[in-house]
Amino acid sequence: SENLARVAKAMDRKVSDLNVVLLDRERHYGLMDEIRKAGARISLITDGDVNPIVECCIEGSGVHMYVGKGGAPEGVLGAAAVKCLGGDMQARLVPEDEAQAQRCLKMGITDVNKVLTLDDLVKGDDCMFTATAITNCNMLNGLRYFGDGVRTHTISARYKTGTVRFVDAIHSLDRKVLAVKL
Repeated sequence: SENLARVAKAMDRKVSDLNVVLLDRERHYGLMDEIRKAGARISLITDGDVNPIVECCIEGSGVHMYVGKGGAPEGVLGAAAVKCLGGDMQARLVPEDEAQAQRCLKMGITDVNKVLTLDDLVKGDDCMFTATAITNCNMLNGLRYFGDGVRTHTISARYKTGTVRFVDAIHSLDRKVLAVKL
């Protein structure tokens, strides 16, 4: 609820104007209750949690916040996108058992309870984010197969330049790849 109030203030909105996306998982039921009590709207998804993280940074997407507990790889991918798109995020590791806590220690993370900033998650300013949709989502069309090809839709963003590209491409699948034997 505290973060919802901060996001609403930063966006010059009321909490009730915010749409928060979460994966529809039992582990998120407590978060859903808290979000509802704060007055924000909720959109539940079944998969594809990097997409709404990206959408938070695309004006007019209707997604204002993504909240969840889950995979660190998805969090880092999302952080790269957020950094390239000029957004902000916070994260915290939540090891589920001692083995995961030990893995964090081996990676040099001494305080698993530390709130990680965007710069903790993505070091430096030479980062890019690129994603091609497999299935349809709000922002990108999924793969569309036809005869001997496929059409793809990709977003590519670069932090240094602030450039964001949407690429709609057609790939021919009937061209044979030449193999060279050594």
